[in-house]
Amino acid sequence: MSEITNELIADAGDRMKKSVESTRHEFGTVRTGRASTGLLDRIVVDYYGAPTPLKQMATISAPEARLLTVQPYDQSSIKAIEKAIMESDVGLTPNNDGKLIRLGIPELNEERRRELVKVVRHIAEEGRVAIRNIRRDCMHDLRELKNEGEVGADDEKRAESELQKLTDARVHDLDEALKAKEAEILEV
Repeated sequence: MSEITNELIADAGDRMKKSVESTRHEFGTVRTGRASTGLLDRIVVDYYGAPTPLKQMATISAPEARLLTVQPYDQSSIKAIEKAIMESDVGLTPNNDGKLIRLGIPELNEERRRELVKVVRHIAEEGRVAIRNIRRDCMHDLRELKNEGEVGADDEKRAESELQKLTDARVHDLDEALKAKEAEILEV
């Protein structure tokens, strides 16, 4: 394979790896039986008309296995934070004493576990789509290089085959992460 195709494949590989990592991070925002500050990573608060990530507005901690606390930097934003948590898909009810918001993490029932598995599968599917999009973009670039005469047909075929192997490997990594997350959710 030529240097150009090698660079394209390496770039696609890096981007696919980042997609897998991003998906794993998204998995961390899905609740299992224990408290994790990552649960609130996706929550965005309407702060004076600007959508602001919760983690930029408050200190989030997990003092106990089944409790999360949210301490806003600006006390006047406590109602907005509470509202954002209520409207999110984390399924937690905030309790506020004026200074601190407490979020008790209840045991997951069977129905909620199944819902969470669906959420995780959806996140995994988005990750697979991202990986396939990277593959499609790279294939497009390879065809352009062949049409411009910068690489031969053989090089293009070899690069496409390499790219497919890379894609399959990354999708496999994603599926393994999904299996692990599903097991974690369904574990009683």
